[in-house]
Amino acid sequence: MLKKIKDFLSGVPATIVAGIFLLLDLVPHLMEEFGGTAITFRFLPFDPVWVTIIISGIPMLYLAVWRVIYNPGISKISSALLISIAMVAAIAIGDLFAAGEVAWIMAIGEILEEKTTERAKKGLKKLISLAPTQGRRIVNGKEEMISSDEIKQGDTLRVLPGETIPVDGTIINGETSVDQSIMTGESLPVDKVQGDEVFCGTINRFGAIDITATKVGQDSSLQKLIRLVQDAEDKKAPMARTADKAASWLVPVALLIAIIAGLMTKDIVRAVTVLVVFCPCALVLATPTAIMAAIGQATKHGVIIKSGEALEKMGKVNTIAFDKTGTLTYGRLEVSDIIPFSSISEIELLSLAASAEAKSEHPLGKAIVACAKEKDLKIIESDVFQMTTGKGIYAEVGGKKMLCGNEKYLLDNDVSISTEVEQELERLRSQGKASILVAEGMICIGVIAMSDVLRPEAKGMVDRLHSMNTNIVLLTGDNQKTADYFASQVGIRQVRAQLLPEEKVQNITAIQNEGKEVCMIGDGVNDAPALKTASVGIAMGGLGSDIAVEAADIVLMSDDISKLPYLKRLSNATIKTIKFSIGLSMGINFFAVACSVLGILNPTTGALVHNAGSCFVVLIAALLYDRKFE
Repeated sequence: MLKKIKDFLSGVPATIVAGIFLLLDLVPHLMEEFGGTAITFRFLPFDPVWVTIIISGIPMLYLAVWRVIYNPGISKISSALLISIAMVAAIAIGDLFAAGEVAWIMAIGEILEEKTTERAKKGLKKLISLAPTQGRRIVNGKEEMISSDEIKQGDTLRVLPGETIPVDGTIINGETSVDQSIMTGESLPVDKVQGDEVFCGTINRFGAIDITATKVGQDSSLQKLIRLVQDAEDKKAPMARTADKAASWLVPVALLIAIIAGLMTKDIVRAVTVLVVFCPCALVLATPTAIMAAIGQATKHGVIIKSGEALEKMGKVNTIAFDKTGTLTYGRLEVSDIIPFSSISEIELLSLAASAEAKSEHPLGKAIVACAKEKDLKIIESDVFQMTTGKGIYAEVGGKKMLCGNEKYLLDNDVSISTEVEQELERLRSQGKASILVAEGMICIGVIAMSDVLRPEAKGMVDRLHSMNTNIVLLTGDNQKTADYFASQVGIRQVRAQLLPEEKVQNITAIQNEGKEVCMIGDGVNDAPALKTASVGIAMGGLGSDIAVEAADIVLMSDDISKLPYLKRLSNATIKTIKFSIGLSMGINFFAVACSVLGILNPTTGALVHNAGSCFVVLIAALLYDRKFE
């Protein structure tokens, strides 16, 4: 009941009402201070500031008492405690305006803090929704659909093309290609044959397969992925507020100075004034106002920062870890090399290969056809088309017998592979490219290579981050050669490849254990645990997975990674602004304390000086909003 009342009184509508009544009380005080005739609001049967004290003071008292009772050790002493003491002391000597002013400023600070630390919680629900709900079990040669919860280790399951694999297992019959992007982030489906492992939540793209269940229920790869995200969220402790960290020494110092001032001057008013001006209201406002200004600035540049905590931590980041696919690259396959091995031209080779692959559903075949269409080449409809899952296709095009596939597929069909072809394949593999050999009859006439497309801004972005003394690491599920090739293209020297989601988390944790602050940038479902584990997670918002976007602290809405240096500079500037504002507010506070001890200020004028400090902090933060960081 008390908490409900506290939550209602600390809400935005109630705080606005409190501010209005504080203003009604401020006008007569200002008239008196500057020698005018005091204005009173005779239509009210009570001093209007009492409304402010009740609305903004009760939540403060509740928070102070709750922390004294439940917080451990020194954290019992908080900024709320000091403000509550000052508020009660001001009421005791009859200076209600001072009591209302410190309570209301603190309430404003609490609202700003809350608004800058709100975080979306939808990502985990979306991740859980990816878990398969049923599977096709084979019993005595008959198929039966059962709930995934009923699948037991050792069961035989059949997975048809287009279906999601319900558990981890081993293929015992059939061949296929599996989209494992949810687990590894790889842009290409992985060919699977008898004896290969498959993972829960991945998608069977082509052939029907039978598998033996090896890991079921909570032991499956997808459930482990979900638990990784949950654990990372639970372990990520919120940053302690600057005002509360300072309160551990502010409260005893303020009380000591107030007591000494009161005893030496024998004036209780001076003691209360010290408590009023010592209240850390400007300190409370320093962080959230600067962060809100920075978040507003970032939004104008297409960067969504979900919390002030993320912005603060980004300012301390010294290591940035990148996923590759969809982050440094576009995450889409394009034809990169067309290499003929006979008198045929590149155009003729591409046209023949596209005609043969026109009916193929494989991503490599589709990429070849898309390239031919883009070049406006003639594509002839095949008379015969046969696909061997995971290996290649056979097609008859214009009377020509065409084979398109991997090296093993051509050898199985009695096509000889020369040393020249093998050397070319090795060169393409070293560049992380996927290759399709094209044969006419029994002769290999060429190779067409495909590659993910590197973002043109990637190298410049990495160079600028290096110039800011930021360490760069590539963490990817792609194979080592592909990772090394793309890393060399953009200037990343530390590469860790062939990583599953939990291995990305382990790598980030290991870097953090070295005392470094890590930012992770990714776009896929498989990146969600790493995004949560890192000090700051940044997701690609344009084409990235919804789950990655929800798991991240910051989102690049236009997928423009060139914004990263800007974001780092903005974060650094925000930290500097916060430190300057804190220094300024503390300087004003100590100056006001000295004036209070000397009797120059009373509780009301002290509250006004104290309020001026808060206004300076807000003004400094506002200047941050319009600064240029490009």
